[in-house]
Amino acid sequence: MSFQIENTSGYSVIKVKAEKLDSNLAPALKSELVVLNTDGVKNIIIDLSEARYCDSSGLSAILVANRLCKNCEGSFVLTGLQEPVKKLIVISQLDSILVITASLDEAINKFN
Repeated sequence: MSFQIENTSGYSVIKVKAEKLDSNLAPALKSELVVLNTDGVKNIIIDLSEARYCDSSGLSAILVANRLCKNCEGSFVLTGLQEPVKKLIVISQLDSILVITASLDEAINKFN
């Protein structure tokens, strides 16, 4: 699997374990997000610290996570953005919509 999920009582952390969040990985990530949401997870952190590339499919998966969390009155945090991914988020103007932190610890602190 190209991502690792850690569930806690207040949130779930999804660590993308691939260099690319693209059309090969995004559908599986979206499916996992829906499963987590169905299981009652309201707060999700996606850690992209290992991803150096993201395409429109990856952005779509990120937006699915954001929408699922908002729809159930939860929170979504994106963390660990490497410079190329950060640039894509800024160019797409998603930095004004998404909660983005520099580190996983900072993201976790949003839920404590």
